[in-house]
Amino acid sequence: MILERSNFMNVKQIEEQLTQSNLQNRIPDIKELINIYQLSHSAANEIGTKLENLDDEYSTDYDHNPIHHMEERLKSANSLFGKLKRKGLALTTENVRDHIFDIAGIRVVTNYIDDIYTVEKALSEQSDVTVLKRKDYIENPKESGYRSLHLVVSVPVFQSKGVFDVPVEIQFRTIGMDMWASLEHQLSYKTDADPKKVQQHSANLKHYAKELNDIEIRMQAIFRDLQAK
Repeated sequence: MILERSNFMNVKQIEEQLTQSNLQNRIPDIKELINIYQLSHSAANEIGTKLENLDDEYSTDYDHNPIHHMEERLKSANSLFGKLKRKGLALTTENVRDHIFDIAGIRVVTNYIDDIYTVEKALSEQSDVTVLKRKDYIENPKESGYRSLHLVVSVPVFQSKGVFDVPVEIQFRTIGMDMWASLEHQLSYKTDADPKKVQQHSANLKHYAKELNDIEIRMQAIFRDLQAK
């Protein structure tokens, strides 16, 4: 299992983004915004470590690693302010703190569908983890065919100034779901593609999502049978 943290931005990178976007003068307290990012960074590290520990435990106890790999990310400053704008909120640190819960995110890619719910349950039952939001797009896929389990959890972060409960978004998906989502994302954001091709491929992807889910369910059944005592 691999935990990828290389795409995490540091404080200097965030400050550079603010400068390049000419947004630094529109935020009353840049220092506080940077502190929110730092807290989010620390919270993602806390959740990432918890998930690594769970994966190690299952490897030892059940000879199975439910997590194939994980990726952590911090939302860019431009993306953050764009989300505030879409919500009709002013660019203030108070609105960031009160209304944006996905500054830090972790994508957890599992081997099988069952692994998603196994890891979710084990993480959610930890005494210092609080589930704030849950959307199951596996049981209830999006119209496009997208499947994933989305959680927003909070975890305490300890600093010299005190203890802060900080939200982190977690997306759980299988290897197959992740492959599908990556292709769908490329299709959605490839703006120079022929619109007719985009429409055709979108329809195909929706159909393939169902086929892929059926295959994953059958492969899960094989794995269950092999694991049965």
